[in-house]
Amino acid sequence: MKILFPSILFLLLVSACGIDHPAEPADFVADDTLPALYPDYVDVTVPANIAPLNFMVDDPSVEAVVARIDHADGSQTYGDGRKVIFDLDEWREMCGRCRGSDLQLTLYSRSGGKWHRHPSFKIHVAADDIDPWLSYRLIEPSYVAYEYIDIMQRDLTSFDERVIVSNHIGRKQEKCLNCHSYQNYHTQNMLFHVRGAGGGTMLIRNGAPARLMTALRRDSMLSNPVYPAWHPTRPLIAFSTNHTGQFFHTQDASKIEVQDAVSELVLYDVERDSMLRVPSAAEDLESFPAWTPDGRQLYYVSAHYEQHDSTVQIDRDMGINYRDVHYDLYVRDFDADSLRFSPRRLVLDMASQGQSATLPRVSPDGRYVIFACGQFGCFHIWHPDADIRCLDLQTLRIDSLADVNSPRAESYPTWSSNGRWIIFASRRDDGNYSRVCIARFDADGRAHKAFTLPQSDPEHDRLLLRSYNRPEPMVEPAPRVEL
Repeated sequence: MKILFPSILFLLLVSACGIDHPAEPADFVADDTLPALYPDYVDVTVPANIAPLNFMVDDPSVEAVVARIDHADGSQTYGDGRKVIFDLDEWREMCGRCRGSDLQLTLYSRSGGKWHRHPSFKIHVAADDIDPWLSYRLIEPSYVAYEYIDIMQRDLTSFDERVIVSNHIGRKQEKCLNCHSYQNYHTQNMLFHVRGAGGGTMLIRNGAPARLMTALRRDSMLSNPVYPAWHPTRPLIAFSTNHTGQFFHTQDASKIEVQDAVSELVLYDVERDSMLRVPSAAEDLESFPAWTPDGRQLYYVSAHYEQHDSTVQIDRDMGINYRDVHYDLYVRDFDADSLRFSPRRLVLDMASQGQSATLPRVSPDGRYVIFACGQFGCFHIWHPDADIRCLDLQTLRIDSLADVNSPRAESYPTWSSNGRWIIFASRRDDGNYSRVCIARFDADGRAHKAFTLPQSDPEHDRLLLRSYNRPEPMVEPAPRVEL
């Protein structure tokens, strides 16, 4: 009996499935430049289990492309017009064989009836995987309308996208959906807010069917709970409560300012259905809580704002002096048995640097804090200057993450559950629509070039007229929830 080696068997199976692989051009002109590619996957480092990095040549004068991909066990060619679309099974096979090594791509493009061969580039395949699921909110970047909002989940190992909850399927569009959150990357305990008539907080506890909590606000609270953070092990959720408003610029690249006139922190005990206010001064705007992995500390941001003109309302005063609102990074120790917080400690004085921190997240090993940084305010997705920064809690050194950021807004950073990947929202494409980006973060604290979430069609994000908001990785899919 004849024995087939695995690599030969794999190629035979590919042929049997009828997958079309274009011939590598034999007659070409050597070109020492690489054409613009969209998305830009040149020399990126990717998880071994990521979906295929389909891309296109971003030049309408190009008639066709062929990409040869070389790996440890051979090579293969791909091409479909100006696009390079990898077969999912073949991609998985190649990445599985190349964990901890590289895929090398050589690109040929045809224009004016003549083929050109361009310099090769590499895709580095890390030995580490990424969490298989990612959730995000899809929302039109309108300002006041929320007719069509979906909280979606995507299988990062493929292109499978599913609805978690939608405000426009089978009902009138009337509710805003936001702030989906999970306990320690698992979906057995999760929540999101439903804003509008009859709204509240939708809570899933221990995998039970979702129930709408309409009475989380207590008389002593400023507002309904807003930005959540599940304690990693206990049935506790830290929230900020906020009086949020917005105003518009007539001449500014930022277009809009979203501000909290008042905000503070509270702790919700899910089992006892009780709410504890975390004491703070009236002039301190405290928001965006984030637990350490052991649950013994709570990081958050706080701005000290004293009203300039007492004759006007606070939101009007802040609207005039919005550049004076700077958030610093603080931490409080926490005793889970007594539910007591220590006095706060200043971790980063951003105000003295003329900057503002927001949306902190602590790494799974407890050593790093990533956060969004801008010149002022707390809603940096609208600020073109906003970047992701990383604080080393051992050295207190701040890394500007030059390979992660772009000239446009970056915000909503978070970690994969193994701490090897940073996931965030970016407006690097056009400045208007936010997209999901991922960056490798080594064990030694070095961040690599970010890459855009791959899609089955490379043009998907350019044609999508909605933004990705609050990307959250999960180790398992979330259940479907009906409003």
